[in-house]
Amino acid sequence: MIIPGVEKELHKLPGFCEGSGSVLGVQTHVNCGSLLGHKAVYRMGFAMSAFFFLFAAIMVCVRSSKDPRAAVQNGFWFIKFLVLVGITVGAFYIPDGAFTSVWFYFGVVGSFLFILIQLVLLIDFAHSWSQLWLRNAGESNAKGWYAALCIVTFIFYATSIAAIVLLYVYYTKPKGCTEGKVLISINLILCLIVSAVSILPKIQDAQPHSGLLQASLITLYTVYVTWSALANVPTQTCNPTLLVRNSTGSPLTTWWDAPSIVGLIIFILCTLFISVRSSDHPQVNKLMLTEESTAGAGSEAAAVESGLHRAYDNEQDGVSYNYTFFHLCLLLAALYIMMTLTNWYRPDESLQVLTSPWTAVWVKICSSWAGLLLYLWTLVAPLVLPDRDFS
Repeated sequence: MIIPGVEKELHKLPGFCEGSGSVLGVQTHVNCGSLLGHKAVYRMGFAMSAFFFLFAAIMVCVRSSKDPRAAVQNGFWFIKFLVLVGITVGAFYIPDGAFTSVWFYFGVVGSFLFILIQLVLLIDFAHSWSQLWLRNAGESNAKGWYAALCIVTFIFYATSIAAIVLLYVYYTKPKGCTEGKVLISINLILCLIVSAVSILPKIQDAQPHSGLLQASLITLYTVYVTWSALANVPTQTCNPTLLVRNSTGSPLTTWWDAPSIVGLIIFILCTLFISVRSSDHPQVNKLMLTEESTAGAGSEAAAVESGLHRAYDNEQDGVSYNYTFFHLCLLLAALYIMMTLTNWYRPDESLQVLTSPWTAVWVKICSSWAGLLLYLWTLVAPLVLPDRDFS
């Protein structure tokens, strides 16, 4: 929808820009050609979110496949696609008015929550990665695994340091850009703190598998989120990648900026990570509601003994994942994709210019702080709550 060629086709459709405000609600005197793609992405994001919210509500408290609603979750695909298409078409006929401004804040909140889910997955991935390599090193008595850990950790930290230097060079000025300097410095200090805490003797005693590999990966992600936040600073002198796009001319810089591309790549990797495996940590499985169900275990064992290799999807005794939480995650993912594709920009009051609000900057920065606090909690939790099992 935001590709220039597609925008031109949207411009040709009756009511999208000229003569009628019934579709996208743009006044006839506004040359809205370059804003149509942005508004269309918002409409499609709304449609996807509404679709997943509908199914999240329908699937509340489904405990097993004996519930008639479970059939809707696992079947009726043609009907569900028709519903999605219908909601999408209907979304394009929502009168604009305050819709774009209000839906922007829904996207901000949903994206913040989805970033936190990504952080949970990233922390879990870092712990699982470190445990796997340390276990391989212990079983094989090979020093190569320890060397690999050191090399990967060094690469992550070196990349983070280089990125921080570039942020200071390109997103700050000797005089001015105080916000950028403060935000970069705060996150740098916080990353140093969590890295130091991860190798403290007491932390190592409580969690032998904790180390600099996890801290280096979290540091690298924090630097990325900081970069993404600075790319939304609405001051041109402090943000060389600011996309200035108005309705009378073409964008001054490339519409697809690097932070958005990296964000989409991270989104895809996190989606693949959560799709292909369950966590090694029961706490993460409990949070993500993906504990493996024992349903069908006897039939599967019998099939293995008889030499048959079949995949069973027997949820009569209990579902293998929480249907409602599944759809809520997809709802948040749809909002995150919507905000990433539009670079967290929104039209100004005159509907002439797409602007980058400070809201996007602070949401991203706060998500980076929340992620660092979350990782810090995974380190100190065994010491704070010694009676709980964190193995």
